[in-house]
Amino acid sequence: MDDLNRPLEGILVLDFSQFLAGPVAALRLADLGARVIKIERPGTGDIGRTLAFAGREIDGDTVSFHAMNRNKESLAADLKNPEDLAYVRTLVDRADVLIENFRPGVMDRLGLDYASVRERNPSIVYASATGYGETGPWASRPGQDLLAQSISGLPWLNGSHDDGPVPMGLAIADHLTSCHIAQGVTALLVRRFRNGQGGRVQTSLLEAMLDLQLELLSVKLNDDSIAVHRSGARSAHAFLPAPYGTYPTSDGYLALAMNALPHLGGLLDLPELVAMNDPDRAWDEREHVEDILAERLRTDTTDHWLAVLDRGDVWCAPVLTLDALVESEGFEAIRMTQSVARHGIEVATTRSPIRVDGHILTSTKAAPVLGEDSDRIRAEFPGDAECS
Repeated sequence: MDDLNRPLEGILVLDFSQFLAGPVAALRLADLGARVIKIERPGTGDIGRTLAFAGREIDGDTVSFHAMNRNKESLAADLKNPEDLAYVRTLVDRADVLIENFRPGVMDRLGLDYASVRERNPSIVYASATGYGETGPWASRPGQDLLAQSISGLPWLNGSHDDGPVPMGLAIADHLTSCHIAQGVTALLVRRFRNGQGGRVQTSLLEAMLDLQLELLSVKLNDDSIAVHRSGARSAHAFLPAPYGTYPTSDGYLALAMNALPHLGGLLDLPELVAMNDPDRAWDEREHVEDILAERLRTDTTDHWLAVLDRGDVWCAPVLTLDALVESEGFEAIRMTQSVARHGIEVATTRSPIRVDGHILTSTKAAPVLGEDSDRIRAEFPGDAECS
């Protein structure tokens, strides 16, 4: 990987963001070659250092912090301290990209809002992520993943008609927002390389959640009669007919995607499904079809049914547990993991999901200890004021 010409090499990113959406956006840029300096409050640093996913820590920081902040440097600077703030402004003058995800108004009070920064550095690419946009009745609400999911209506798309709202079990709003920030930054960098013009990219957790629902919202906006009607316990989608869902087998679960019922019925020896030639029945009798399939599939193992259905070119897959996933040959084959080391302690984590010129993008630098690069950065980028 050392000889790979990463596309963002030479780009300097200042990462003022905390916890997930902003830091992961900066991580995506770092994996593509950018140099990322994380600006953190002395003493406490990014809140993600102590907000532990699953309660797990390594070498004094949460495992999730290690995963989100590898390949970065850390500069400790108190932005409420005039000397520190003055020094950080000299870094802003040199930066190509600035990323922040504070609540609306915070960067303005620091004099680091886009208008102020652009006066000092007209070519900078300035990225802002908020919870719900910078205007409107929700603008000041806490920008947190579960809260954004909930406002967006997403939890009502999961589960069955017997469930209450079922949120996604991962921080999907944060992670999708990170993708949009990184996409916007790279797009503005391309424009800057073309004509020298900097710019600002803005997005929010809510916008990421609404974009995720582009199919549903587009249909609703064109047909107001559309409403969410979840099906039975086996269904995986409120707006797709049977057999779309997950079904118990004798030793696990099997997922079935879009498949013609007569073909599926023939493979599984289910005459009632063979007779369902009218596609409307897959909608109108969803729960009945799901019950028929569940009763049949629970009579044998997942591997048995996969062999039967794969021969018939049926869209299906096993529903793996976390343990089964990490032990599988498929997980090993995709080479999605890497290890970094800090203070001699190895941290296993994921890599960038992107390949460039056939190369998998890995990194060797672990997440920084709070402020570990402060002295070196101050020496490299001397300013008018010292950073404490």
